[in-house]
Amino acid sequence: MPVLDPNPQNGQKKLLLVFGAMLLISVIIGVIATIASP
Repeated sequence: MPVLDPNPQNGQKKLLLVFGAMLLISVIIGVIATIASP
């Protein structure tokens, strides 16, 4: 896995934050779709 960030820990933390946000948005969309569906 290539390390683009000079500080691997900080880069990994940012990547984890972005991944977590995307996962959270996906879950929220899923819940809204479940509620909205008749």
